[in-house]
Amino acid sequence: MGPLQGLRVLELASILAGPAVGYFFAELGADVVKVENPRGGDATRGWKLAGEQAEDGRCAYFCSVNWGKRSLALDLKKPEDLRQLHGLLESADILLANFRPGQAEKLGLPWPDPQRKYPRLISGWITGYGPDNPRPGFDVLVQAESGFLAGNGPKGGPPCRMPVALIDLLSAHQLKEGLLLALLMRQRDGLGRMVEVSLWQTALASLANQATNFLMTGYEQEPAGTEHPNLFPYGTLLRCSDAPVFLAVGTDGQFAGLCQALGSAELAEEFASNARRVADREKLRPLLEAAAARFDSGQLLAELEKRGVPSGRVQSVGQALRGAEKLVFEQLAGLRSVAFSGFPKAPLRPPPRLGEHSRDVLSEWLNL
Repeated sequence: MGPLQGLRVLELASILAGPAVGYFFAELGADVVKVENPRGGDATRGWKLAGEQAEDGRCAYFCSVNWGKRSLALDLKKPEDLRQLHGLLESADILLANFRPGQAEKLGLPWPDPQRKYPRLISGWITGYGPDNPRPGFDVLVQAESGFLAGNGPKGGPPCRMPVALIDLLSAHQLKEGLLLALLMRQRDGLGRMVEVSLWQTALASLANQATNFLMTGYEQEPAGTEHPNLFPYGTLLRCSDAPVFLAVGTDGQFAGLCQALGSAELAEEFASNARRVADREKLRPLLEAAAARFDSGQLLAELEKRGVPSGRVQSVGQALRGAEKLVFEQLAGLRSVAFSGFPKAPLRPPPRLGEHSRDVLSEWLNL
C-alpha cells in the first residue's frame, strides 16, 4: 500500500546516498528491487560495528536504508545476467545508480542517456563531482573540501566531520525531489528523463547562510563549537547546578524572556539588540553562565518554557529514540526516513538477505 504502489524502481546504487532514495520510494509503496553482485552484494553488508553479530549480511549500517526492498543477485559480467538486467529496464519506471563516468558503458547500458533505448525510463544518477569527472566521491572528503569540516568542531580545536554522512543524505534528498518532478513531467509528456546529482554540488548548495556570509562579507566560519556566527545566544550551553541547558535564542524578545527567567532583567537592557550581543558575546556569556549556575536544569527549563524561550537538553541518540515510532522485525529495528504526514505508512518487509528475492523478481518482472 502507499501512494506509489505499482511503481517499479531498479536500484543499482550502493552504500548510502542511492539506497536512501530507494528506501524513500519503498516506504511510499513502490516495488524497489536492489540489484547486487552475488559476490558480497552491497559493500555496507560488511560494515559492522565492533562485536556486532550479522552473519546474514544484515548489519545495522546496511539495514538503515534498505527496509522494504527485494534483493536480486546478478553478476553483470555474465552475458545472461546482463541480458536479464536489460529486460528489467524494459519495465522499470525508475533506475537508481551511482556509476562513475564510464562504468555503465562497459556494461552495455545506454549511458548517460538511457532514454535513447528506454524512452519512459526515469534515471537517477548520483556522482561524486559531476558526470564528467571520474573521481569517486566520499562523503567525508566532500565535507572536507566544501567547507563543512573547516567550520565544525570545538572552538580552537581541529575540524570535525558530522556524525552522520550528511552530504550523502542531502544528495539523496536532492535526487528524490528531482525524481518526483520527473515523474510529474512524465505524466504530461510520457517521456523519461535523466536526473543527475553530485555530492559536490549538493554540498555547495547546502552551505546556505555560510555561503552568503562569505559571498557578501568575506566571513569564513571557523570551528566555534555549537554557537552561531550571526546570533547569540543561539547554540549556547548554559551550565546549571546539575546539567547544561541548550539555548536557541533567535529574537530580542526571546532574549528578554531568557533574562527574566534568569532573574537578570538588566541584561536585556544592556544587550537589547542581537547585533550588540554578537559583538559582545565574550562579555555576555560569563554573565549568563553565572546566572544559570543558581538554577537546576529542570527549574530553568520550566521558566524558559513559560516565557516561550527556545531551549532544551542535550540528549544522546538513544535518549532521542526512546518512545519514537520504530519499525521492528525480529532482532532488527529500523527508523523510517519519511517524516512527513498525509500518506499511509504501510508495514515494510525487513532488509533483504543477499539475493533473497531473485526467483520472485525474475518471475514477476520477466516471466522467467
